[in-house]
Amino acid sequence: MADNNWTMAGEDAWGERHPFIAQIERRLLPELSIRSEQPHDPIVVYRVPAPWRLLGAGNYAAVLAHPDYPEYVVKVYAPGRPGLREEAEVYRRLGRHPAYSECLYYGDGYLVLRRLNGITLYDCIRKGVPIPRQVIDDIDQALAYAVGKGLRPHDVHGKNVMMRDGRGVVVDVSDFLKPEPCMMWDDLKKAYDRFYLPPLRRIPVPGFVLNVVRKGYRLLKR
Repeated sequence: MADNNWTMAGEDAWGERHPFIAQIERRLLPELSIRSEQPHDPIVVYRVPAPWRLLGAGNYAAVLAHPDYPEYVVKVYAPGRPGLREEAEVYRRLGRHPAYSECLYYGDGYLVLRRLNGITLYDCIRKGVPIPRQVIDDIDQALAYAVGKGLRPHDVHGKNVMMRDGRGVVVDVSDFLKPEPCMMWDDLKKAYDRFYLPPLRRIPVPGFVLNVVRKGYRLLKR
């Protein structure tokens, strides 16, 4: 894998002359302002140039979309945050799979990914949208596929997986090269089986309650 301007096999049209890459290089990056202020907290986004829209921000990067290119997103890493090359390598190994996005282009500080639409499992619980067992099974199978590619699924939790048309997809693979084991997904499945009972699935759970659960889980696992 080259240091920059790496393109997935079969995506020969991607390069510096691609109009989406031009938008990123000439319009987005010069005006985007993001910063990592705390290593264990999501990055802080100070400015997003119009018409770009911020879709989300994690501990490493911000994910943005442009209205003229609804099928793609760009993931821009905050200055000083590691992991860009590792995430590109994860996508290279995964190739094409229905439960994952694809990396189409690897630039200086950013990745271009196919956009996955849906609702995160976190938001399903927050809004009272039932999560069928099929979603859990799909994610299980996707993680097993990743293991078969020599990866170690890590940091798989309710904000990093989504339901799309009643099926499960994995939206964040940035930590799939970490060597240490991670029990987050197994613990989430146990909670699904033990506490996520059918009569309760349409009852919204406030965000502050979920945040308390998240912080309690982190303290328990230290």
